Amino acid sequence: MKPCAFEFLAPKTLAEALSVLWQLVEEEGLAVKLLAGGQSLMPVLNMRLSTPDVLLDLNGLQGELGDIVINRQQVHIGALARHYQLETHPLIRRHVPVMAEAERWVGHVAIRSRGTIGGSLVHADPAAELPLVATLLDGSMILQSKNGCRTVPAAEFFLTYLMTTVEPAEILTEIIFPAMPARSGQSIEEFALRHGDFALAVAAAQITLDESGRIRHSRLALGAMGPTPLDMSDKVAQLEGTRPEAAEIAELMADICRTIEPDGDIHADGPYRQDLAAVLSARALTAALQRAQGWTEMA
Repeated sequence: MKPCAFEFLAPKTLAEALSVLWQLVEEEGLAVKLLAGGQSLMPVLNMRLSTPDVLLDLNGLQGELGDIVINRQQVHIGALARHYQLETHPLIRRHVPVMAEAERWVGHVAIRSRGTIGGSLVHADPAAELPLVATLLDGSMILQSKNGCRTVPAAEFFLTYLMTTVEPAEILTEIIFPAMPARSGQSIEEFALRHGDFALAVAAAQITLDESGRIRHSRLALGAMGPTPLDMSDKVAQLEGTRPEAAEIAELMADICRTIEPDGDIHADGPYRQDLAAVLSARALTAALQRAQGWTEMA
């Protein structure tokens, strides 16, 4: 399988990329695809599920879009940050540990060495780990075009299978996550048929305790359940103000997951995914709670 013929352009700066993209899309009416890591894009091109007129290579912008910094309790991640950087970076492991943990589930080493956070989010596979983490933590996506930039929260970013709010002349340049609060824990649990496969179900959780050790705030998101990651935080809000045992969490999640209707496919039907969601979400919440209970200032 080979891609269709296309023109290849490789801008050297973000300003150049935005200008060229605007000209190609808005003035010439051409179909343009952006190349970052290419781990999702190249199979799509090879199967001719996408037939762009122009491929715009963003890898020359690594210096502008590859940084990871923390500013005012927010972690700013350039869209070209690679998976392996997110897995190993000390700022990510300290302030967004669920992302570092999630990265271990992403494909294989070769994929993590090239794939980018921006590419994963824009590809918007609802079974992928990084869209789930963005939903869990309510990350903010910074989208830029020649005419300016806008900020889109994760709840509005993912539209359906493989579709986002990114406009044809826009580039996702940065993702902002809140740093994990004090007395908090995060966790992710996933089940796949083989390591590196897409998840049949995946759950991510964050628990924050008050000074008395009761749950002050709880968040939960589920992946591989439908066209977008599911934010279940309103469902688990009933844990707030309590000190639940693992069995209580498992019972609650069994009840909550009966209310969702996962999509089925050749790998797993809806009821099986529903059962997986209950088990994995209970495990993720319990692990997050235990980590919050063991939280220290220097953790």
